[in-house]
Amino acid sequence: MSVYLDYNASGLVRPEVQDVMVKALADNGNPSAVHAAGRRARARIETARAQVAGLVGADATAVIFSSGGTESNAQAVVSAIRGGCERVIVSATEHPCVAEAAAVAGVAVEVLPVDADGVVDLDWLKTALGRPGRALVAIHHANNESGVIQPIAEAAALVRAADGWLHVDAIQSAGKIAVNMAALDADTLTLSAHKLGGPQGVGALVLKPGREAVRILHGAGQERGYRAGTENVPGLTGFGAAADCAARDLPLAKAHQAWRDAAQARVKAAGATIVGETSPRLPNTLFLAVEGWDSPQQLITLDLSGVMISAGSACSSGKTKPSKTLVAMGLERLATGAVRVSGGWGTVEADWARFADAWVAAWEKHKTRAAERMKEVA
Repeated sequence: MSVYLDYNASGLVRPEVQDVMVKALADNGNPSAVHAAGRRARARIETARAQVAGLVGADATAVIFSSGGTESNAQAVVSAIRGGCERVIVSATEHPCVAEAAAVAGVAVEVLPVDADGVVDLDWLKTALGRPGRALVAIHHANNESGVIQPIAEAAALVRAADGWLHVDAIQSAGKIAVNMAALDADTLTLSAHKLGGPQGVGALVLKPGREAVRILHGAGQERGYRAGTENVPGLTGFGAAADCAARDLPLAKAHQAWRDAAQARVKAAGATIVGETSPRLPNTLFLAVEGWDSPQQLITLDLSGVMISAGSACSSGKTKPSKTLVAMGLERLATGAVRVSGGWGTVEADWARFADAWVAAWEKHKTRAAERMKEVA
């Protein structure tokens, strides 16, 4: 049986989520309709809204549903600029959907550097915020590749002092560590259902009290006028159930750290570099890299061994693109040889051990073959 260790890419859908979604699919109705089926659909959406809000300590009225994290991040960027921000500061390791939304927003964009541990440079941020122009600062709560957790509350204090707007992409952190809007002091925060064990194609933007969003999809008045289009009732029902389960299971998520650390010790002893090792990290995430063994080769080898993980870098057209996170951390030499291992609600300790067994064995074989080729060339 294969082992799935790619929850940071997309979590397996929880059984509880499947159950409520099947019921919602069987009782279809447009939530804008006034008849009984429409009212039941509306009730499902509002229940989900309260469940998602509860996961991050927000009021239900602060939640705007969307088609996913990418849309919600774009809405956050546009809302901040329409709300008076004249420039954008984006962390160097930010998810591409945030960086790209900022790039096309029509204002100046500055890149907030990270140190060798992958943590944002708060001194740089303080200096940058002192320059003219109200700023939107976008910092993800946890990096999707390394799992490194950012000092959001400290950054928020700097942003507040400069009358800026802080956007926090919490898509990777929610359900793995505690996420609370008030504690983070974010103006806007984004979530995605499929990272929590919910369905793909559903997300949310959460607003701080007093903040307003602008709609980027135009049409009718769904989502209180913030987002046009008939709501995805089954998907949102699943999102709510996933948020409930994630909140319930948050203490269990900590167990992954010991399992992850045991696997980490084994691959490190075999010669891997552990990215972000000295920084606070998500308990479920291991990002490792080696020189001389490209990410796609590692993925294929592990997959043939029945272990599903992902690359730390994107791969397209047969060419490996360097990991943006590793480049930002000054680890260019490792940027094409990184892989990410990430557990979730269905992961057990034996899964991490199996990964370590498979990776170490494959790495030793790769080194042996490489040495033999060198002898042949010599």
